Amino acid sequence: MNAVRLGLIGDYNPEVKAHIAIPKALAFASEAIGCRVAGEWIGTETLEREVEERVSSYDGLWCVPASPYASMQGALDAIRYAREKMRPFLGTCGGFQHALIEYARNVMGIAEADHAESNPDASALFITPLTCALRGVKGKIVLKEGSRVREIYGAGEGMEEYNCGFGLNPQYRALLEASDLRITGLDDEGEVRVVELAGHPFFMATLYQPERQALTGVAHPLVTAFVQAAAGVPSAPAPHAVLLPS
Repeated sequence: MNAVRLGLIGDYNPEVKAHIAIPKALAFASEAIGCRVAGEWIGTETLEREVEERVSSYDGLWCVPASPYASMQGALDAIRYAREKMRPFLGTCGGFQHALIEYARNVMGIAEADHAESNPDASALFITPLTCALRGVKGKIVLKEGSRVREIYGAGEGMEEYNCGFGLNPQYRALLEASDLRITGLDDEGEVRVVELAGHPFFMATLYQPERQALTGVAHPLVTAFVQAAAGVPSAPAPHAVLLPS
C-alpha cells in the first residue's frame, strides 16, 4: 500500500503541545493499520488562493489546534473542500471551532458566522468563550447511541484532554441540532464536544485534543479511524477504547 498522505491544516509551532503530539499520533495509527502515513503541514495563508490545487492530492485533511490561524479563510476553504469533496476530515480544538463556522456560513446560511477570538465584534458569533476555559484539563465525554464516534471508541464514555477557551455559542445549538452536522459527543454537563457529518465518509470534529494521548505512549482510536478512512481501510471498534477508570 502506498503511503497515506494527510494534509495538516494549521500554522506549525514547535512550542504547541498538540503539534508535537500529532506526528506521534499518526505514527501509532500507522502501526495500528499497517501502512505508512505521511503528515504534511499546510500553512493557512497558503490556502487563501487555489485551495483545491493545494489540498486535492491528500487522502485526508486534519484541521489542527492552535488558532487563531494566520488565515481563517484559508482554514475554512480547506474544511469546505473536505466536506464537499467527501475527503476524510478530522478537526480538533481550533479545527472543531472552524468546522462549525464553515458549516454555518456555507450550509446553514449564516453568512456572518464568526469566532469571538479573532473577530469579537462580529454580528453572528457562532464560537464564543467557554464559561470556564479548558486549559490542560481532562474531562468525561459521553458519546451518543448510534453515532460513528461511539462505534469508533467501542464505548459510551471516554476521558479526554483539552486546551481550549472557546466553543459553540449556545444560542445556535438548536439550529445545529436541526442540521446534518450532528452533535454526537457531550461533556458531563451536556455541552457540545463532538460533531459528525451525516452522509459523509468521515467528517468528525472534537473540541478536545485526542492527539495528546500519543504523548502517553498510547494510540487514540479516533486518530486511527481517521487514518483508516484516508487509507480506504474498513474501520472497526478500537481494541484500546478510551475508557473511564473504574
